[in-house]
Amino acid sequence: MKATAVRAAEEADADGNEGCSEEEVIHLKRHTVLRNILIDLGCAGLILIVFALFHHVLPRKQQGLGIVITNPYLTESGDDAGSAVLPDGSIQIASAGISDTASAVSARGGRGGKGSGGNSKGGSALTDDGSDILAETDDTPINEKFSDKYTDTVTMTENSYSSPDISITVTEETMGRITYYLADIYVRDITCFQSAMAGNTYGSGFRDSIEDMAVLNHALLAVNGDYYGNTNEGVVIRNGVVYRANSTNCDVCVLYYDGTMRVMPGASFSVEDAIAQGAWQAWTFGPALLDTDGSVLTSFASTGRIISANPRTAIGYYEPGHYCMVVVDGRGESAGITLPDLSQLFYDLGCTAAYNLDGGNSSIMVWNNGILNDPSGGGRESSDALLIAEVNTYE
Repeated sequence: MKATAVRAAEEADADGNEGCSEEEVIHLKRHTVLRNILIDLGCAGLILIVFALFHHVLPRKQQGLGIVITNPYLTESGDDAGSAVLPDGSIQIASAGISDTASAVSARGGRGGKGSGGNSKGGSALTDDGSDILAETDDTPINEKFSDKYTDTVTMTENSYSSPDISITVTEETMGRITYYLADIYVRDITCFQSAMAGNTYGSGFRDSIEDMAVLNHALLAVNGDYYGNTNEGVVIRNGVVYRANSTNCDVCVLYYDGTMRVMPGASFSVEDAIAQGAWQAWTFGPALLDTDGSVLTSFASTGRIISANPRTAIGYYEPGHYCMVVVDGRGESAGITLPDLSQLFYDLGCTAAYNLDGGNSSIMVWNNGILNDPSGGGRESSDALLIAEVNTYE
């Protein structure tokens, strides 16, 4: 009877609802409205899924600022000012007209500076912006330093590598229940300290293993980077190219062509200054692990989950030309390390600046094309890596 009534109602609807009772017509109309609503919701849900896949999952190449910072220490004029090659091919000398460069950057997506720029890692615990750190450093060119660390030809052992431009020693260390891997690094040419992007592409959704990025870029040593592709916030300068300079509350780490490394609050970062001072790399993650005077930090503007013991990746700076990379295992036989203990570790190593990068399952160190540490959860792919690689060919 019910099926007959529904069929009759549908036939009646097709004929102008003739032959149906008023109750059957109302029921049919309600059924039709509900069906249309469900269809609309289904279509909307499908659209949202496609949108999410496109914007958050599927790789998507992005248009970066594309400003190339040239090395100010290689200019024939000897001018200490950096210069920028803008996307239109023009060259901007920063000291001669920073306002013009700033306008070009603003037109293409913003610049570092104060802003809300929400982030889960919190603000900065640095007591000042470190504005004097560049003036206080030894101005001896890095190619004249540490001559005893390099060799005339390539020399390799199980845990070391040396050449005319690079010296690396890698060791496994323990500290109670903590296991970490320390790479002590000297470079005569700062361009040996490189970054790699997954797929060799700037964008979101591009991920690759640190091991594959190391192999593809002929790296001797590699660690995971700041996972820039996981957010649109902050600063991305890679191998002398400015891809992004958005506001951030996170600490920013900048490595310059002269070999100096500076960690500053995100609100203190200026892309004009980065160009003028010759920035080679810049990362946004943090927090800073040492204060601007090189002292231990005991408090951090981060959540308790981030401060607590976890696998970590971090870089340290002694002086121009001398650096270290540290990867700490965790969530297994090794307990991981807290941010205060990591700060103490870099202080004990003698670093004058140190910076925390992406951690957890991302923390991976690759040495001689193989993973050296025991990554948590087997590790995970990332959008970028830090590399030490030869820029010259030696036998």
